[in-house]
Formats: sequence, C-alpha cells, structure tokens
Amino acid sequence: MDIGSIEELEDGLTAQRYIADRGLATALFLALKLQRPLLLEGEPGVGKTEVAKVLARLLDTGLIRLQCYEGLDVSQAVYEWNYSRQIMHIRYLEANQARVDEAELFGPEFLLRRPLLRALEESRKQAQVLLIDEVDRSDEEFEAYLLELLSDYQLSIPELGTIAAVNRPVIILTSNRTRELHDALKRRCLYAWIDYPEFEKELTIVRARVPTAATALARQATAFVQEMRTADLYKTPGVAETIDWTTALVALNRQALDEETVRNTLGVILKTQEDLQIVQDQLLPTLYAQAMARL
Repeated sequence: MDIGSIEELEDGLTAQRYIADRGLATALFLALKLQRPLLLEGEPGVGKTEVAKVLARLLDTGLIRLQCYEGLDVSQAVYEWNYSRQIMHIRYLEANQARVDEAELFGPEFLLRRPLLRALEESRKQAQVLLIDEVDRSDEEFEAYLLELLSDYQLSIPELGTIAAVNRPVIILTSNRTRELHDALKRRCLYAWIDYPEFEKELTIVRARVPTAATALARQATAFVQEMRTADLYKTPGVAETIDWTTALVALNRQALDEETVRNTLGVILKTQEDLQIVQDQLLPTLYAQAMARL
C-alpha cells in the first residue's frame, strides 16, 4: 500500500482500529517517506508495540519482531552458525575421504538467521516491518551493534561480509525508558513520544477495540482508569489495561459499572500486590466516586 498523505495514514490506522494523534501519524508518515527508523517511547501499555503490528497489516507485509532483554547478543538477534549441521557435514566428508573446506562450512546453508538478519533478507521482494521491542532492556553493547543497521540498513558478518537490504525494512524501535538510550542511537532515528491519552481519545480507542461494550460501560471503565492514573501507584495502568478490563467486563455480561464489580475485577487492571492492596483497602471508594463524577 502506497500511503500518499498523513491523512491517508491516519485513516488507514483508524481502519485497523488504532487511533493515532497527528503527531504520531506525522512521525510514522515521515519514517515511511524518508526511510528512517522510528523510535517510540512512552509508558508501558500506551500502544507502542501495537504501532508496528498495525503498520504491517496496513502495508500488507510481514512483521519481524525482536524482543529485547538483558544479555541479548548477536547470536540471538542476528545470526549464529548451525554447529551440529557443520559437524555432521565434516563427518560426512571425512567418511568419504573428502577434503574439509573451511569456507564451505561457513556458507549460507549453515547460517541460522535471527530477526535482524531475516528482516534484511526477507525485504528483498517486499520491505518488512522490523519491530525492535523494548530496546532499553538490552545492554549498551547491543545497542551499539544496532548502529550499522539503523544508519546503513546493513549488517556485517565476518565470514560472509556485508549483507545490505535491497528494500529497506520499516524499523520501529520501542522503549519504556527503563534506562536512557545512547545519543548515537537516537540520532539515527525519528522520534515520537506516546503519552496516556485524554478521556475522549481513550474512549474512542476502547470503543474501536471492544465494540460490543455498552456505551455506559465503556465510558465508566475509561473514566475509572483515567482516575486511577492520578493515584500514586507502583505500576500505572495503560490503555492496554483499559481494553483488557472492558473486554473482561463484557465477558461478565456487565452493562454498567458498580463498585463491587470494580473491586472484584481489579486484578485485570493492576499488576502488583502493593497496588491491589492500596486500592482495595484505601482508594477504591474515592476513585470510583470521582470517576463517576466525571461523566
């Protein structure tokens, strides 16, 4: 799909049930047009990862995801050699009294392709969407390794040389800001911050993602989560939790909220024992009353 304008991109995202503000839509549009990586930062649960998923569907192309974590290295992210297959090949050659050629052992047929390399190779026919998710969880050494990919859309493999993209993949990086990313990485990317949405926008998102929810229920659930974000919680609920909670309330055949239902379903919204206890024991009546007063 060739996207000709920001408005067309916004319409396409909305059709995929992703509600983007103009700032995010503009950053996405420029990332596509300029063929630049896009770094998305924001609190957990605000929809950063979903951007890449929706974009892949919108562009009718594949999504290749690299989930980052502490200790991630080249062998998990880029490539490694299939040692067992190499050993079997050596034994086969020895059994047939054939010469073992080291260059042959490090050919493409012995290469195990990980997400970053796959994104370059699978973009030969059509550009893929490459999601480098939660890059802040990786080590600084791995972050430095990404620089060649982000600037030149290529990777260097000592035994094979440089592998460059024929069609540049659409690269989306996400970060929850558990640590500050290096300036060298940021310089290679366009940037967008995704914040918690205001009430009306979040309500629009909930209605799009949970269309079976009663109007009153969607409004009340959204208002309650919005109110919870004003509390001093260890883990603030994101839009993902609002969607999950509304879905759960629909599964319970609720048409509207009541305080008892909120109390019994807090585990869908809150993810730590400390938050659950303080809301149940202290904050729930006030939060519920303030949320209902919003409407």
